[in-house]
Amino acid sequence: MSWPLIKLSDVVQVNPRCPRDIDEFQNVSFVAMASASEEGFLLTEETRVLGETKKGFTYFEKEDVLLAKITPCFENGKSLRPNQITHAVGFGSTEFHVLRADQSKVDSTYLFYMISGKPFRFLGERSMAGAAGQKRVGADFIKNFEIPLPPLDEQKRIAAILDKADAIRRKRQQAIQLADDFLRSVFLDMFGDPVTNPKGWEMMPVKDVAEVTTGNTPSRKVPEYYGGKMEWIKSDNINTPEHFLTKATEFLSDDGLKVARTVPKGSTLITCIAGSFDCIGNAAFANREVAFNQQINALTPKEGMLSWFLYALILFSKKAIQSASTNSMKGMVSKGKLEEVRLIVPPIEQQQKFEDIFNNQIEMVAKLRTSSSGIDDCFNSLSQCAFSGQL
Repeated sequence: MSWPLIKLSDVVQVNPRCPRDIDEFQNVSFVAMASASEEGFLLTEETRVLGETKKGFTYFEKEDVLLAKITPCFENGKSLRPNQITHAVGFGSTEFHVLRADQSKVDSTYLFYMISGKPFRFLGERSMAGAAGQKRVGADFIKNFEIPLPPLDEQKRIAAILDKADAIRRKRQQAIQLADDFLRSVFLDMFGDPVTNPKGWEMMPVKDVAEVTTGNTPSRKVPEYYGGKMEWIKSDNINTPEHFLTKATEFLSDDGLKVARTVPKGSTLITCIAGSFDCIGNAAFANREVAFNQQINALTPKEGMLSWFLYALILFSKKAIQSASTNSMKGMVSKGKLEEVRLIVPPIEQQQKFEDIFNNQIEMVAKLRTSSSGIDDCFNSLSQCAFSGQL
């Protein structure tokens, strides 16, 4: 089946202006960038008065679609589906584009799935302009993007099918989140809060239970240091939804390894220098030998401390690590400060019991992620069929 291709600007108003005669005393929904999920759902909202909010923020209405324009939010899918906010009017981050559908021509939910699809995201990313770290998708790209436009009833049918398929996909993602929540509950039940130590476990400084290694950067003036097989880990590889380090994008040569710092499999890597204080104390487990940069401190467990237990202990002791940071918006935890952070040290038998539970949980989540990946592929395939008239 062939449907006409039309420019979005023919059926969508991009970034509509706030009406001059709007009631400035009405309550509105305020939506920050962090309030929109990567699946397009509203996580939180704040009720404000319109007159006190409209300056310096982006105006939109309940049935509008919001789309993050800035990197990496755009690539990650930050957006907002229609009909998510409580009030009729909303205001949000200036890093949102607002797409208002002409309801007589295009269904808002159909529009949302269209701009969530791989073709739009791929081409949008390639169209980005601006300095590194501040690149944005322009309004002109959105206006000129062509979409297939079936009859309105068909659009609504497609949107309903994709809603059902997306609900299945989200249930699997929720199952993964519940598994992680279960792990935290098990840890707290067995050991209590590791920061306040309500169960009175022995406490020792980090330096007594782990070897602390601070990473470094081999000189960029020596290109021969780079391009080999050893992964060179950065903070981005620690900020992961999984417990393991993600794969590095840069690698070190044998010569680079002679001046780099590495740690063995079983170590825990921690972000100790970051542009945001919230990122201080982020941790990931090294399931292979790696090198890493100076923003990271690594803990290699000593005798009496099991590797997976140490990782979980650091994971749930983030506040203690942050408390050792310098008092600034960015923050830094030096090797010396980290070595003095005190950790609970339960008997090895208790650590082993927790590790056994953790290993089972990792295996279960791995199966869930594999299944979730298959569901994502099916959803993407379904979307392609839907928008090509094959559904």
